[in-house]
Amino acid sequence: MKTTRKSLLGFMVLSATVLLALPAAAADWNLDASHSHVGFKVKHMAISKVTGSFGDVTGTLTGEADKPATFLAEITIQVASVDTGNEKRDEHLTGADFFDVEKFPTMTFKSTGVATDGGDGVLTGELTLHGVTKTVELELEYLGQVNDPWGNTRMGFSAEGKIDRRDFGLTWSKALEAGGLVVGNDVEIELEIELVRAK
Repeated sequence: MKTTRKSLLGFMVLSATVLLALPAAAADWNLDASHSHVGFKVKHMAISKVTGSFGDVTGTLTGEADKPATFLAEITIQVASVDTGNEKRDEHLTGADFFDVEKFPTMTFKSTGVATDGGDGVLTGELTLHGVTKTVELELEYLGQVNDPWGNTRMGFSAEGKIDRRDFGLTWSKALEAGGLVVGNDVEIELEIELVRAK
């Protein structure tokens, strides 16, 4: 059967209409651990703050490019990789008084939504730590995307928030005579995340 110009044009218009009606393809991204930072701060002796980070972190993200509101992220942290710059303190943190990594080796965060206002927003998700899962909110700054010299597409964002460690069963501390605690209850979370689009 001979295809006429009219029928060919009709097929092209129909095809274009179908393609435009399809949802935008979701992109898969992998966390680049060598260019990311998962850190925290907590008060010590009520007069200063100790900082720390986790070195063994993996994560993925799906969502439409340039639309942070569609992003869904999952991050897994090996808790034994905690590093506060002091070996003795790190041993205490990974022991039964705190993280108890023998029973709870990982910490996970799974996002449930992003509310955006321009480049900034609020990232909501479920944080599982020490066997307890709680909803947390993080202030999110979307830093954009770029193509690197090696043909990869990269995306970055910063996030910060605060949790009460007691909500996750992390209650160890000692009271000070002058008031306050040896280890504060509020933990500040600081994230600097860089992701690479999966090929």
